Amino acid sequence: MKQQGVHPEDAEGTSDAASRPDTADAPEQDPSEGPAETPAADPAPGLDDCDGETHAEEVEGDEPLLPARVHRPSDLMRLLVGFLAIVVLLAIAAFAHGTTSGLEQDINKGTGQAPDLLIKIAGLASSIAILLVPVAFAIERLIKRDGLRIADGVLAAVLAHGVTLATDLWVAKAAPGSIQEALTQPSPGDIHALTDPVHGYLAPVIAYMTAVGMSRRPRWRSVLWIVLLLDAFSMLVTGYTTPFSIILTVLIGWTVAYGTLYAVGSPNVRPTGRTLMAGLRTVGFHPVGAAREEAVDTEDGDRGRRYFVTLEDGPPLDVTVVDREQQAQGFFYRAWRNLTLRGFATRSSLQSLRQALEQEALLAYAAIAAGANAPKLIATSELGPDAVMLVYEHTGGHTLDSLADEEITDDLLRLTWHQVQALQSRRIAHRRLAGDAILVDRSGKVILTDLRGGEIAAGELLLRMDVAQLVTTLGLRVGAERAVASAVGVLGPDAVADCLPMLQPIALSRSTRATLRRLSRERAQREREAILEASRQTRLAHAAANAESGSTPELEKPDKKAVRAEQRAEKRAIDDALDEAREEDLLTQIRHQVLLIRPQAPVEPARLERVRPRTLISFIAGAIGAYFLLTQLTHIEFGPLVANAQWGWVAAAVLFSALSYFAAAMALLGFVPERVPFLRAVAAQVAGSFVKIVAPAAVGGVALNTRFLQRAGVRPGLAVASVGASQLFGLGCHILMLLSFGYLTGTEKTPSLSPSRTVIAGLLTVAVLVLVVTSVPFLRKFLVTRVRSLFAGVIPRMLDVLQRPQKLITGIGGMLLLTACFVMCLDASIRAFGDQSTSLSLASVAVVFLAGNALGSAAPTPGGVGAVEASLTLGLIAVGLPKEVAAPAVLLYRLLTLWIPVLPGWLFFNHLSRKGSL
Repeated sequence: MKQQGVHPEDAEGTSDAASRPDTADAPEQDPSEGPAETPAADPAPGLDDCDGETHAEEVEGDEPLLPARVHRPSDLMRLLVGFLAIVVLLAIAAFAHGTTSGLEQDINKGTGQAPDLLIKIAGLASSIAILLVPVAFAIERLIKRDGLRIADGVLAAVLAHGVTLATDLWVAKAAPGSIQEALTQPSPGDIHALTDPVHGYLAPVIAYMTAVGMSRRPRWRSVLWIVLLLDAFSMLVTGYTTPFSIILTVLIGWTVAYGTLYAVGSPNVRPTGRTLMAGLRTVGFHPVGAAREEAVDTEDGDRGRRYFVTLEDGPPLDVTVVDREQQAQGFFYRAWRNLTLRGFATRSSLQSLRQALEQEALLAYAAIAAGANAPKLIATSELGPDAVMLVYEHTGGHTLDSLADEEITDDLLRLTWHQVQALQSRRIAHRRLAGDAILVDRSGKVILTDLRGGEIAAGELLLRMDVAQLVTTLGLRVGAERAVASAVGVLGPDAVADCLPMLQPIALSRSTRATLRRLSRERAQREREAILEASRQTRLAHAAANAESGSTPELEKPDKKAVRAEQRAEKRAIDDALDEAREEDLLTQIRHQVLLIRPQAPVEPARLERVRPRTLISFIAGAIGAYFLLTQLTHIEFGPLVANAQWGWVAAAVLFSALSYFAAAMALLGFVPERVPFLRAVAAQVAGSFVKIVAPAAVGGVALNTRFLQRAGVRPGLAVASVGASQLFGLGCHILMLLSFGYLTGTEKTPSLSPSRTVIAGLLTVAVLVLVVTSVPFLRKFLVTRVRSLFAGVIPRMLDVLQRPQKLITGIGGMLLLTACFVMCLDASIRAFGDQSTSLSLASVAVVFLAGNALGSAAPTPGGVGAVEASLTLGLIAVGLPKEVAAPAVLLYRLLTLWIPVLPGWLFFNHLSRKGSL
């Protein structure tokens, strides 16, 4: 079949048309018939870069086939909601036993008054209908050649039946008694038997009906609800189920159905180019062909598919097609921003198709009415139940991103700002003034596109965000000075100065943030290269000076003064090179340019975040840990426990806790060849007790030690390398000690020296993880990049330390002493609340401590709160310590090592800060 297509001669025309445009036939067909399956498109001719005009020529084939199945984010969301609802239901059944019992009694009392005839009719009708309705729907779908949906429904039903059997087994064998009472009751036919917690036939039927899409068809949906209500009513009245069992059955079927749909994918019903051509005819156009434009990633991922359409009797059109799948793209990103950002900084995470159509049409008309240059909307229409199209007059040209640097003139910058000024004069916010949303036609006119995410009657903060976004977009192309000057020339200095609080990465578009991150990495790389080059040149100069003087430093005894002079010279050279290579980031440059014009401009960033991600994660993890700890403590009587405590062991635990700070200072200074005062290093470790409360355990200590070494005279790069070397040696010692003590623990009570199964399982787990990481390209690249950066700084520092055995002994000895102090502190805490019958070996205590400390370092909570307590308590119970001793022992240990040192840590932190040591 011959089909008419188009051949854009300007490769960078409207929205950067693809070099192989997708073409669409235009048969006379009903759009409701859905997409037609056609063979894959033949290669389309290339593009000839001419004057930007677009002409049509005959092209064989249709646009490339869309994926047969798609994974819808909405299915995943429903899966998560269903799973959460099941968890909440089981929690209510477990902890609100009185409520569930009262609810069951009220329902049984109400249903007990129903006439027997009504009960029998409802039971008979529901039993027949529950089988006939799915079969009838399957026959209807098969007649319409929609067998894929039936296959999905059968798979979901099978999986739901398996989940039902697993749930029944769990409730009967392992569930708490309160859950069992809420989901079961004595069977009417046999008082010694219990009813099923989940209905083995109803859950698969619900999963089948949901997976095949019956709920999206009004008539079938009505039949479905009637059948479900009749069946639930008859089961409740006859006493074969409970209300919670009915709800759990529905939730399991619903959740399994959407889990199946997301796993295997749903049939793709997105409209093709043929559907588009037919839809254009329904609104009065006579299309000849359509070329699919290249997709461009946007902030929210819902920009829509764009087509360049040629007509028989008029100028070409730009058509945007939006369907439910594209609209759902970026849903999780938008939902996360809605959660973490304040309301004025976000927009709705998911709109209906009708809302999206109305918003884009409204913004298009409002922008033109405000006097701004924007694509003119001339028609809208639905393309079946799951897609809409918006028809615009064609606006050919180049995007700002595609223009060469020399083409971006000052006049072009001013024209761009005039368009934004026109929008802001009518309180219209664009919300996405990135480079691909600014179009320049052949005459030099600037056109603002992608208005879908904008807002009318926008607040002052949104308008300022637009100014901040555009000045950053232009600054990325022409520099901060020209971008700010052009903005001031049009908007005035006050309007530009007012946007400074919004000049922060979180207020910018996603693509702009990615560009700023890339530039930051490039600046850091240039600074590293400058430092390495300066160090190399200094050493070469020193070697040349030694060669001229005829000295041989390798054979002569090193002169300490000469060595120090050489180190000072190298440090000065590196500092000078770093000063020359250091560059300000773009946002800082923009702030400086604005402050030159308005020195009194506000520079404090506005608070756009409602809650920081780290704070949210820390709160959730802390709440889980606190809940676990409180549940352990509620069963303990602290009065007799404290009265019978052995205070001598408490004093020993305090002593070991205090000694750990001296060990930590040794572990740090052992990897620092430079001279650093030992007592000041001890004070810094005490100050770290305060820092751990406000930062995760694996982050706060590293940052504080790095800062302390820098203030002590160690160069920044070497300070980071020293702390990294200390952490690397610490990790190696930690793993070796964990394996060693685990081996000893496994052989304590056995005559042979064979390791325990736990150690073998741990080694196998580590081996599997290594194989997975090395076999997955993305993970392998990530690991290689991190290891390369580690070897670039840490390994040379370790080689310097190896040349000084006394330093190495100090570092490794400090690490072993630090671990021994914590193990002895935990052991003394156990002995303070236990007796001889409850004592544990040091090897067992060491294994529990090392495992708990590892989990605490990985936890995102400050100081590992929650994770450490839970892991230590469970570990001690697992090795045989009674819960009545394990919980208070862990509480005492954490008080001595985390909470009590906070006050002295705060005092030392302030003291060192005043002295300039931090």
